[in-house]
Amino acid sequence: MEPRNQTSASPFILLGLSEKLEQETLLFSLFLCMYLAAVVGNLLIILAISGDSYLHTPMYFFLANLSLVDFCLATNTIPKMLVSLQTGSKAISYPCCLTQMYFFHFFGIVDSIIIAVMAYDRFVAICHPLHYATIMSPRLCGLLVGVPWAFSCFISLTHILLMARLVFCGSHEVPHYFCDLTPILRLSCTDTSVNRIFILIVAGMVIATPFVCILASYARILAAVMKVPSAGGRKKAFSTCSSHLSVVALFYGTTIGVYLCPSSVRTAVKEKASAVMYTAVTPMLNPFIYSLRNRDLKGALRKLVNRKITSSS
Repeated sequence: MEPRNQTSASPFILLGLSEKLEQETLLFSLFLCMYLAAVVGNLLIILAISGDSYLHTPMYFFLANLSLVDFCLATNTIPKMLVSLQTGSKAISYPCCLTQMYFFHFFGIVDSIIIAVMAYDRFVAICHPLHYATIMSPRLCGLLVGVPWAFSCFISLTHILLMARLVFCGSHEVPHYFCDLTPILRLSCTDTSVNRIFILIVAGMVIATPFVCILASYARILAAVMKVPSAGGRKKAFSTCSSHLSVVALFYGTTIGVYLCPSSVRTAVKEKASAVMYTAVTPMLNPFIYSLRNRDLKGALRKLVNRKITSSS
């Protein structure tokens, strides 16, 4: 007898970060604060860049898109977890699970590619400063942002279509706090080899390839900076890249561990810890990383806050 597909009748049970009831209040408070910081920080970045004509440059255009993606990535996963912690209801229907999975991968892929695009922008600015305005034209900037969104839509939809053909006839308990591909695949009682092969292909395209491009860009940047005669000039060049390098380390350090490491060294605890980093910690920290070390952005944020205070008084 073939296994009966129970996905339409039985929802998945998201076990969350911890099964200990006494830790749920602490987790709720912690993730609520992280989510609010991510939302406020990223929205302020977007508003400051859009409201200050001085920041209408390719670098800040890409940063505004990164902030939008970080906001959406955090919103796709954390509110559901907060509701589960508050109400104790850990069930998520099959359609809702697929929807959350789709948007998680959609925004995650866009995030990865935009971070690589920002490295290319820094490469052009430092290695070809006289041709920067010509190379980074509005048309190219639009393509560098628009293509990742379209590409991500196609890849994420393919993931969902491959997932929708699977049968889940055993346990529906997911040892995670949101619907991710790998934990859900482990629950299927049908062949998932096609799904796993596609995951590796996509990981190579949207994680490994952008990461290699980032390394190549910074290798060229380092070579160019070392040729600058003055120490002050070298310091200024490196300072424009330090914030982006911090974001690269945060994002790729966790995603590579989840999607490119062998399954034999991955555990549910490690997967959840890594997921917290790129769904909560990174979206929360990115606005601070970019604003604290960027004089122009800090000035735009002060103007934005002053305008709001003036208009409300």
